[in-house]
Amino acid sequence: MKLILLLAGVSVALGGIARAPTKRDFFVDQREDGGLDFIVVSSEKGTLTLGHIGRKVAADDPEVTFDMDAQLDEASGGWKVTISWEGPSDRVFEDCFGFRGKEWYGGPEQKEQYWPIQHGKLEKYSIISKEDDNAAVSERYWLNSAGYYFYVHPEAPLFVDYHNTKNDNICFIAEVAAPYSTKRTHNVLKYDIWFFDNAKVAHQHAVDTYLGKPSGIPDYRMIQYPIWNTWARYSRGIDEDLLWEFANEIADSGFPNSHFEIDDQWEVCYGSLTVDEGKLPNLKQLVQKIKGLGFRVGMWVHPFINQDCEPWYSEALENGYLVLNEEGNPETSWWNNNGSIPAYVDFTNPEAKNWYTSRIQNLIDTYALDTLKFDAGESSWSPQIPVQNGDIDLHPGHIVQEYVRAVVQFGDMIEIRSGIRTQDLPVFIRMVDKDTYWGFNNGLATLVTTLLAMNLNGYTLVLPDMIGGNGYNDKPEKELFIRWLQANVFMPSLQYSFVPWDHDDETVEISRKYTTLHAEYADTIVAAMEASVRDGTPVNPPIWWLDPTDEDALAVWDEFLLGEKILAAPVLEEGAVSRDIYLPTGSWRDGVTGELVQGPVWLIDYSAPLDTLPYFTLED
Repeated sequence: MKLILLLAGVSVALGGIARAPTKRDFFVDQREDGGLDFIVVSSEKGTLTLGHIGRKVAADDPEVTFDMDAQLDEASGGWKVTISWEGPSDRVFEDCFGFRGKEWYGGPEQKEQYWPIQHGKLEKYSIISKEDDNAAVSERYWLNSAGYYFYVHPEAPLFVDYHNTKNDNICFIAEVAAPYSTKRTHNVLKYDIWFFDNAKVAHQHAVDTYLGKPSGIPDYRMIQYPIWNTWARYSRGIDEDLLWEFANEIADSGFPNSHFEIDDQWEVCYGSLTVDEGKLPNLKQLVQKIKGLGFRVGMWVHPFINQDCEPWYSEALENGYLVLNEEGNPETSWWNNNGSIPAYVDFTNPEAKNWYTSRIQNLIDTYALDTLKFDAGESSWSPQIPVQNGDIDLHPGHIVQEYVRAVVQFGDMIEIRSGIRTQDLPVFIRMVDKDTYWGFNNGLATLVTTLLAMNLNGYTLVLPDMIGGNGYNDKPEKELFIRWLQANVFMPSLQYSFVPWDHDDETVEISRKYTTLHAEYADTIVAAMEASVRDGTPVNPPIWWLDPTDEDALAVWDEFLLGEKILAAPVLEEGAVSRDIYLPTGSWRDGVTGELVQGPVWLIDYSAPLDTLPYFTLED
């Protein structure tokens, strides 16, 4: 039986849907093969079938409730459609919408970060903050170039699929299955679709309505000058002599600094938050000596505690400070198991949170540290399936939020790397570790696409990963190192671990040039951050931000803006000494040649030898 359902606040059991008059703008039409077509009628484009919803629901299931509502929001000028499915916990809800040749943005941070996202594939992918695929930042927000966006409510046990469940579709799937708690008593898929004239207006509305904006900005010197970190260059092989030698190398080079960061492995055991005095017997004095060279000093920390780390592990276990799974077991895994079995401090327990943060404060006070790098935090590090304090329908995101919110108290120089509905925090959020490659395999190409993806998820205070990547596969050779630095210049901060003088004098001079250029634009970066605090605008928008109707600009992935005046077009291809550049509308001053170029225009084979970063300034 063919049904037309008016989207006007009707809430019914599927087994009892009755015929209703057609609404002018939105309606659903029952399909013979199951589910419903979601149809939009507009004066400009006529009748369009945008999606196939309720694909897993039997039309006569009396236990499933289907609710739809459509209304014009006069304040914003947008149309809002809310779709909700609810039923027993063993039901699965699956709604699919066609990509339809549009450009799509949003979704989780990814190791292979394609942007626009319809160029990638995800197969029934859980939308939680997790270690797999670098999905540390995972939001339930998707936007497209036609000017409409989806926001899936946090209570849905959400999976998303690109191209697999249904070809050329994005599918939202709600299923009570791992990593979501099987103790949920019901299942729900609820989401809002907002329709606007273009993607920029739509995104600004999403920021105001759902995503939020930062409440402050990071430390100015951290924006202006590079962080120097031990990790990529030395891994865990640090001692006092090496740290002192590295600090002196940097100081002697004449490069400026934000601070000197001591990374892994300084603890006596993982989770002790106690310095290994066998490796670092005079760390207090060493910190003061490094400060005497003009540095501030920070250290790397994490939320784990290994089973062999006594007496701290037993203290945490006995006091209920560790995350347990639904079987009552704290055992989990992370990248530093070191032959032991780790656990994750339960930040959803206020006493455990206080235990952790008081020990962090003691570390800071004992060694006169200026800042800390707070690593990890993703919910997937918990023993599966985790038990957390808080609404079970919002699991497992509680621990991510509680961890990063707990550590913000340690100041505007800290960094975090995980996020879920935490866009308001006034600190840097770091990209997950990049590999030392050129391409979309977590290499240089994804430095730009991850920047764009994080900004459009509302995380605008992005700390790019280390210049040249982390070297897990190999150390960066000269060309990759220089191109990586150039790509980083108009991003919010610089991080060195591999150093320019590991190569040759030319690398040092090119690196000095672009480190200086970044510093010269620090006030511009700050202005973009302050605009983000005030208005929620991206610090590094995609170039279509200047004209969201420009079809060429909407598809560009390898350029980005700083604020609304600077356009960066770094070279991201190995061996390339030129590239094509798209300039959107406006008069653009070439930062390399000084020429004035009128957009919109493609600059074909723009010359960019190794010492050249193409960038342009929009003239008033």
